[in-house]
Order: sequence, then C-alpha cells, then structure tokens
Amino acid sequence: MTHQPTHNAALRWVAPAGAHVLAANEVHVWRARVSQAEDCLPELMQILTPDERGRAARFRFAVDRQRCILGRALIRIILGHHLRRPSHELAFAYNAFDKPRLADTRDSGLQFNISHSGEWLLIALAQGRILGVDVEHMREDMVTREIAERFFSATECGALASLPAEEQCDAFFACWTRKEAYLKARGDGLSLPLDQFDVAFVPGVDARLLATRHDPAEVNHWSLCALDVGPGHKAALVVEGTGWALKLLEWPGGLNFLAQPKSTVANGRWEFPDRAVKGPI
Repeated sequence: MTHQPTHNAALRWVAPAGAHVLAANEVHVWRARVSQAEDCLPELMQILTPDERGRAARFRFAVDRQRCILGRALIRIILGHHLRRPSHELAFAYNAFDKPRLADTRDSGLQFNISHSGEWLLIALAQGRILGVDVEHMREDMVTREIAERFFSATECGALASLPAEEQCDAFFACWTRKEAYLKARGDGLSLPLDQFDVAFVPGVDARLLATRHDPAEVNHWSLCALDVGPGHKAALVVEGTGWALKLLEWPGGLNFLAQPKSTVANGRWEFPDRAVKGPI
C-alpha cells in the first residue's frame, strides 16, 4: 500500500529561532517571498560567485534577476550553515538533466532542491534523502484539455475532467506540482514519459503516488505531500522513503537569519528552540 503523509492542521511556516539544525529524520522546506529581497539585494549579490552574478545580469526583467539572486544566495547561506563552511566557498555540480548537487563528495549526504514561481521561492533539504520540490503560480489560461492531455496520464485527465469547472484550476496545478516534484526528485527530467505514473490530486484525497508503470516498486519508494504556500499558488514535495518529519521555515529577510547550534553543558546534546514539526511521515 502506498504511504500517505499524516495530516497535521497545526503545521505552519515559522521563522528560525536561536540554534538551528537539520536533524537526521527531518526534511526542511524554506519559503521566501521574492519581493522581500529588495531590501537586501546588494548584500545578497555579494554572496554569489562572479559566474552567478553574470547569470543574474542576463535576465531581462528585474523580477527575474531578483528571483535568481535570492535563490542562489539563500541556498548558499542555508547549505553553508549546515555544512559549517563559508557560503561563497560552496561549489555545485549538475547532472545531465540540470539537477544541482554539492560538488564536493564529502557533502553528498546533504540533499537539496529548489523551485520558484510567482512571488514564492522554495528550498527543500534533508540529510541522506533524495527529494524534489515544486511551486507554481496558478494561471487559469493554462487549464485546458490540450495541456492536460500533453502532461498528464489518461487516468489523471479523466479525474480532472470529472470535477466541477470551479474546482479544475486548483486540481490542475495540484496534479502539475506533484508530478513535477516527483520528476525533480528522480533527477531525470522528462526522460520519463509523463503518462507512466499517476498522482492523487482531487479534492479530499491525500497527495500520493498512485501508480508507477515504469517501475511498480517505485510507488512505495517515495512519500508525496502537498505544501500550502499561499493564495494563488500550489506546491508539492516528494521525498525518498518514510519515517521523516517535515519542518516549514520562513525566511525573515536579511542575511543573518541562522544562528549556530548550541550544546548544553549537561549532556552535550543539541538544543532545538525553533521546532514546529510535522511527523513522522
């Protein structure tokens, strides 16, 4: 039977407080509002490498440049914090389908993925678990039968068509983000035909993989959950395995938002003052 994440209505986005760590059984998803970067854009730029600054400069529109700078800077700050290394020293490598990873093999246990659309940017990370995250700004003009038939399976198209018209936009992007998050987790892009797997997305049904015809065992290899990012957006997360807890974190702005973990004198264990965790999954 496919694993279904446990629903927890109390799960919410929280700013990190005090000592911040990524525990072995946790998956963290960071949410950052792109417009919030306006207040610290020059400082964020200083964290980027010359190549990354050049890449950002090539964007025609200011919002796209800002999104690129914010994503590159935050991933460096967050990964550098967990690796206890200067952010600017981190190097990245990419597979044949452009999925990023840390280039240093000593850091290969720390997995991450990034997505951005509309006003939101998401960064997901975990220790030793492959994952994928996707966020999409919902646009009603994309919700057409032709687009659904191109990107969804026959089962998914049938489920979408069965819904009332007023529910189809939400359902379309729920399906879209869940499929995209699964593809990003696998890291093989569109080399996997989109009609070879099905996801659950209709209202009232938990997000999960329903079928993986390319490899039937895959359906039990991944956990899938929806993320409530904000109005006008849909998001989803896919993580390898089960037994993990989800923490949702809000970027409060600025660069100095993460404190080093502290250990107690009595037992040497890490303190976790910023816990707001859903789990286990």
